[in-house]
Amino acid sequence: MMLAFYILAALVLLQSILSLRGGVRYLAYVRRETEARRSLYMPFASVIVPCRGFDQGLVANLAALFAQHYPAYEIIFVSDRADDTALAIAVEVARSFDEHSVARARTVVAGSAKDSGQKVHNLRAAAVEIDPLSEVLVFVDTDARPDALWLRSLVAPLGDEGVGAATGYRWFLPVKGGLASHLRSVWNASIASALGADEKRKFCWGGSTAIRRETFERLDVREQWRGALSDDFALTRVLQREGLPIRFVPGCLTASLEDCTFAGLFEFTTRQLKITRVYAPHLWKIVLLTNLLFVLVFYGGLALGLARAALGLSYEWPLAIVCAIFLLGAWKAFFRLRAVALSLEHYHAQLRAGLWAHLLLWPVTSVLYLYNALAALLSRRIKWRGITYELKSPSETVIISGDSSETISPEATEVEEARHA
Repeated sequence: MMLAFYILAALVLLQSILSLRGGVRYLAYVRRETEARRSLYMPFASVIVPCRGFDQGLVANLAALFAQHYPAYEIIFVSDRADDTALAIAVEVARSFDEHSVARARTVVAGSAKDSGQKVHNLRAAAVEIDPLSEVLVFVDTDARPDALWLRSLVAPLGDEGVGAATGYRWFLPVKGGLASHLRSVWNASIASALGADEKRKFCWGGSTAIRRETFERLDVREQWRGALSDDFALTRVLQREGLPIRFVPGCLTASLEDCTFAGLFEFTTRQLKITRVYAPHLWKIVLLTNLLFVLVFYGGLALGLARAALGLSYEWPLAIVCAIFLLGAWKAFFRLRAVALSLEHYHAQLRAGLWAHLLLWPVTSVLYLYNALAALLSRRIKWRGITYELKSPSETVIISGDSSETISPEATEVEEARHA
């Protein structure tokens, strides 16, 4: 038994060392990209914002889109129905910026999806409504709060016509705190740090992605989205198939300032792994196997050491291995946070407030990842923004049920702010 434990522990230690090296490289990459000279490529852009329901911080998130340091762009808010709460607030926010922003805003009502995810359906509807002068399409989610240079930074890499798309990613920052909110931030952090210098590991995040209009139309992305639930996975597959690189822009790492309950935590994380299993099964297998191995060694080693201590046997080596694994992971988390602090320079206070969670809770998220991966093995059904889907394949999505009236509970103060903006 001890021999088997030591063999598995050696694998986890190697994995931890390689992960730490990845954290160091991620920090170096972010520093290098942050200091690099930015391209002056700033053509007219169409920013498409799919909406459904109310996100925490929605008013501030939408207002940030109108405060971009960019010469000329339009913002298209698109929802499935005209009476959507988010669409109404978007109109109010746009009205408040009439004389203070160069952005032109308008709305599109896409109607209900029939054979794809509602978000994908909305994007496909908005893509045919963009301004004829637009040279770049930009997609952003309503839970992201970009800084003033976000649009300029995201579009800049497209000055190189060989680049397929440019992308950022989210970083969850709890507002009121709470264990569930911090766990979601730590869970999500490991995905954020996967975006770095390695071209093979890069992917588009639908919450912050830019693509040339010419590339979008040449690859017929709108048609490639037909039947899909995940816009970003589908776009990533198209670009990879065509051999077009995806450029990750650290400056476009965007803050998502919101809290969640434990129910929301499990729903969000499991949904991500179910989508991953359908669109990138090789990644799902890696998540399943690596986290299964980690849980067996880390928690098994802890239990083994305590049991041997209780029996009066030597316990130093199992506990020493567990401590070494923990310290390597905490060190990786520290490097990752230093990198993120370079991108989210306006949120240093929030990052410091969550430091303890990233240093201490990361072993817990491995258990959560394992649960998510196993749940994805048992079911392909998810609920997203009030709609229940069955994921048959990357190009076949079945809508099981939907509540068109369901929205995310708003903060009363933000709704009032939107009405009087």
